[in-house]
Amino acid sequence: MPDLSYAAAGVESVSTPSLWAVTIAGVIALLVLDFVVTRRPHEVSLKEALGWSAFYIALPLVFGAWIWSRFGSDRGFDYLTGYLVEKSLSVDNLFVFMLLLAAFAVPSVLAQRVLLFGITGALVLRGVFIALGHAALQTLDFAFLVFALILLFTAAKLLRDAFTGHEQTVDIGSMRSVRLLRRFMPVVNEYHGTKMVIRHDGRWTLTPMALVVVAVLSTDVVFAIDSVPAVYGITEDPYLVFATNAFALLGLRALYFVLYAALSRLVHLTYGLAVILAFIGVKLGLHWAHGIWKNVPEIPTEVSLLVIVGILTIVTVTSLRATRRVQ
Repeated sequence: MPDLSYAAAGVESVSTPSLWAVTIAGVIALLVLDFVVTRRPHEVSLKEALGWSAFYIALPLVFGAWIWSRFGSDRGFDYLTGYLVEKSLSVDNLFVFMLLLAAFAVPSVLAQRVLLFGITGALVLRGVFIALGHAALQTLDFAFLVFALILLFTAAKLLRDAFTGHEQTVDIGSMRSVRLLRRFMPVVNEYHGTKMVIRHDGRWTLTPMALVVVAVLSTDVVFAIDSVPAVYGITEDPYLVFATNAFALLGLRALYFVLYAALSRLVHLTYGLAVILAFIGVKLGLHWAHGIWKNVPEIPTEVSLLVIVGILTIVTVTSLRATRRVQ
């Protein structure tokens, strides 16, 4: 089996027990802070959303600068490229969150609490998928090829939906998780603040808040299947994979309210994400082949970063121009 690990390449791994402990403690602290902030339901102003978004963008950039200075430019490029990929995919995830909040008619004062539950669930699931992915890469010589095929399949599906004009929709009645909850417990029609279970007519009853949280958590599984292989296409270090996922997800609560109006204008984002996933899939496939046939070229991370930035820039400009002509 070809050894494609950092150790075989003579590269220092970022993963250390102490750094893992500090990072996990920091993520938990930030989540607790977010739950405290959302403890009192309220509508999020643009000023508040911009402030938190600035904080959650500055934090990973400062951390990236530390990674660069401590572990060198190669690990710095790995981190920054992986973070950009995960942040791009997380923006696409916001489309689905938006659809779910609309489908369940979530009051605006409760929206950020629902998003926070989704972010917390996504972090837990990403941790599980990252651990499984790392184990697969260490023991299975074809794991890179499997990851490459997953990304290429996802890219093809995104392009097919984009070209056929298929729009993302949410059918609440067809969601297994929602049907399962309704089978075991009754559901009232009204929201009761952030409460998920209440006493109604003498028995415990679910609120719509419980249904939307479960629906958001179930979509997190799909998101993890795409995002974890994508960042493993940038770096094999499980710590960097986790850090990029965590930083990309932590700022979603505030970013949702900043981008709420702009999301509908990013009409070409799906095309861009499809090309990015296909590009990383090809990169993974070449990386796997290089471990067997040394004459197969690989795509450097620096090139990947330039390609990803270029694609995102192009689709953003073309999206804004297209929607401006429509208006």
